[in-house]
Amino acid sequence: MTLDITIIPCLSDNYAYLLRCCDTNEVAVVDVPAAGPILAELRRQKLTLRQIFITHHHADHIDGVAEVVAKTGARVIGAMADAHRLPPLDHALKDGDTLMLGTCKAEVFDVYGHTIGHIAFHFPTERAVFSADSLMALGCGRVNEGTHDQMWQTLLKFKALPTDTLVYSGHEYTASNAKFALSVDPQNSDLIARAAEITATRARGEFCVPSSMALELATNPFLRADTPTLKAAIGMAEQSDAACFSALRTAKDNF
Repeated sequence: MTLDITIIPCLSDNYAYLLRCCDTNEVAVVDVPAAGPILAELRRQKLTLRQIFITHHHADHIDGVAEVVAKTGARVIGAMADAHRLPPLDHALKDGDTLMLGTCKAEVFDVYGHTIGHIAFHFPTERAVFSADSLMALGCGRVNEGTHDQMWQTLLKFKALPTDTLVYSGHEYTASNAKFALSVDPQNSDLIARAAEITATRARGEFCVPSSMALELATNPFLRADTPTLKAAIGMAEQSDAACFSALRTAKDNF
């Protein structure tokens, strides 16, 4: 692999990701919930930060940007559509753009729903996608600004990724997501096994990220809203995929 990824826990349940191109040693970070943990990890690895990739405008993803920029001089990169409420951008991106971290190429795509202006960073050669609060381990973000249909269209983009893609999401919500998933898909043997593993992983104090797209497709109820078995399990066998997703998202909001 030419992309070295360090998971940095921040705040109570956020993740930032330090990315290093192994060919060039160029370094970026995906989201800056807080400056301290990121600056500490840079010091520990003796790395120089060059770029900050921002996924969306929520405070728990950008609050540390100003301090990190002041300490490192890193360039700030984020969505053109979100520029009015992000820290000042050195480079603004739109759906379909690409960017480079050394020799590693990232594709940018809109993942609206949780917010309008949310983007994800997909490194196809390195088989990694940084989804923040759009696709999460065993879940998806609450639909705060967009519509349920927009979020379903976003999830279809993730469903189209290769199954060996690793999903690096923005929060450690996996255990609570598992409880909801089991409530709507209780006969799913893959989900039952995954939930047990999540319990053991968290008991060891370990991260539940990243997860593979294959695992998400088999167990994440929001990605499974178009499957006959899940539709039947929630009494929506004759409903559209989008309607099934909307019902699941509403149920999770009230869970």
